Amino acid sequence: MAAFKPLDGQTTSETFQSARDALDVVGRWEWDAGLDRVRADASVALVHNVDPIEAEEGVPLGRYFDSIHADDRARIEDLIRRSAREGTPYLAEHRVTSADGETRWVLVRGRFIGDHAGRPRSGSGILLDITRMRMFEDLADAAAPLLETSPLEVAADHAIAAMYAISALRDPELKVQADALLRTLGRKLALQEVRDRHRHMN
Repeated sequence: MAAFKPLDGQTTSETFQSARDALDVVGRWEWDAGLDRVRADASVALVHNVDPIEAEEGVPLGRYFDSIHADDRARIEDLIRRSAREGTPYLAEHRVTSADGETRWVLVRGRFIGDHAGRPRSGSGILLDITRMRMFEDLADAAAPLLETSPLEVAADHAIAAMYAISALRDPELKVQADALLRTLGRKLALQEVRDRHRHMN
């Protein structure tokens, strides 16, 4: 796993959690493969130990991969390539080292667009911090992506796809509305995930 590098000397578990509580557990991200720049909100940045100001401007994808647990990294790379090649939604759980130095679990849902050769060209989606949910489960079974598709998941996939078109329009009002929709869908997906896991445990 990549070594933990605090954003600054004041970053602690308490300040990290306060920031996340204020921002909600849902984060948004967009990736331009041509420029190799990921633009993300502060929630995604903090979970991946990336400076939120730099994340807003855009940093290389490798900065985010540095925080992914070494045992999960190859699997995530394969899933990204498959999503771009097949044009299918991207859905995965994996571990990261966050800005407070802790190992956390995240659920990432999005879509990657490939070029004519199937190489990733761009991507966007949402991220949920599911660490507390995973505390009550067998972590050894955590790495497998979820395969069942619900109407809520379909709605999230369409909302992510719509974000591509809205971004091209450069309409601030539409972007705010689309962001709000994605965050709402993300929260509902998290609640659905909790219900599904409790049902499978019983």
